[in-house]
Amino acid sequence: MQKIDKKYVIELSTKKEEEQRMLDFRLKSLAKFNELDNPNFGPKLNIDYTKLTLYKENKNKLTNDWKKVDKKVEQTFCDLGVIKAEQEYLYGVTNQYESEVVYHNIKDKDSKIIFTSTDDALKKYPELFYKYFNKLVKYDENKFTALNGAFWSGGSFIYIPKHTKLDRPLQSYFRIDTENLGQFERTIIIVDDYAELEYIEGCTAKSYSTTSLHAGVVEIFVGKHAKCKYSTIQNWSKDVYNLVTKRAIVDEYGTMQWIDGNIGSGITMKYPSCILKGDYSVGNSISIAYANSSQIIDAGAKMIHLGKHTKSNILSKSISVNGGTSIYRGTSKITKNALYSKATIKCDTIILDTLSKSDTIPNNIVSNETSFIEHEATISKVNKEKLFYLMSKGLSEDTAKELLVMGFIKDFKHELPMEYAVELNRLLKNY
Repeated sequence: MQKIDKKYVIELSTKKEEEQRMLDFRLKSLAKFNELDNPNFGPKLNIDYTKLTLYKENKNKLTNDWKKVDKKVEQTFCDLGVIKAEQEYLYGVTNQYESEVVYHNIKDKDSKIIFTSTDDALKKYPELFYKYFNKLVKYDENKFTALNGAFWSGGSFIYIPKHTKLDRPLQSYFRIDTENLGQFERTIIIVDDYAELEYIEGCTAKSYSTTSLHAGVVEIFVGKHAKCKYSTIQNWSKDVYNLVTKRAIVDEYGTMQWIDGNIGSGITMKYPSCILKGDYSVGNSISIAYANSSQIIDAGAKMIHLGKHTKSNILSKSISVNGGTSIYRGTSKITKNALYSKATIKCDTIILDTLSKSDTIPNNIVSNETSFIEHEATISKVNKEKLFYLMSKGLSEDTAKELLVMGFIKDFKHELPMEYAVELNRLLKNY
């Protein structure tokens, strides 16, 4: 266990061999963390920070050779299917175990693409790193961005050069195996003008009776006529608080798409955001929240329109079962100067029993007369007629409900690579 104090921040920065500039940033973030309270909305957070392990060092250096990775760690990623995925259909991978990236590889070593750990990028590309670090998600936004600022470690740093289009996805995988761990990765993605990137993120953790915390920060910069698709399947164990800040800024004619799947964790608070800065820029978010027993999934999306002729689309699917609570919380804001813009929000919820709950909390703002917002929300229970029909064909009630749920989330699955859609099916069946 480590105390959240100035001494430990200095020790961490020294261990990472960072320059004074980063240490100053960490100390500034620590001071802000101590000032700020928990968010005044959403589920109650009861985190004892004094019991968290804030950083766990990897004894081996970052490598692109699995033979040089600790055997236990290698076996963990093998069991998760990560190594097989790298071999079969990924352009590159970054795998983080506890607090640090332990393995990184990319198919084309001679390309001008930068894909490495964020710690490594700080040392190798400091000018590029500081150009984007802490520019989109500020350390003082909330208590957890401040905590991340003080103790960040690991995460992915990606730069896709102009006119570069990858034919396969990049992937990062984050794993927690230690009890009471705090994981604070920092991911920065730059997709330059006319470039395209598909990025996939996976998250899992062992189950313990005590609390762990995942408080990552993601900053994405989408250039002119560029495209970025960011897919997440989050399957943390139920003793994990998943409190993440993810934000993208999109230049003219650029497109940002969030594909966000929330299945695990005891409490999730996550609202991927797009700032549509450039004219004709586009932001899309498609998400599912699957809240099972003792889970609260408070998630959604935010779309901020600044440029003219901008468009955003939010499609949220929520499922509550066995007493779980799912909450859609989102913002669509068309500013005064974002003329001729359009925002569409559709929230669909299905409740599978009388114990479960769901809420929809939208915040929709239009500040000019040439733009408009469309918002549609539906909430329903399992259709008894459809359930009866499926059971009349010989299916059990659980199997029939499973089929109805799979049909309910088909829009989400359609956006995933086939291998991940299959994995999503497996996770939901076993949950």
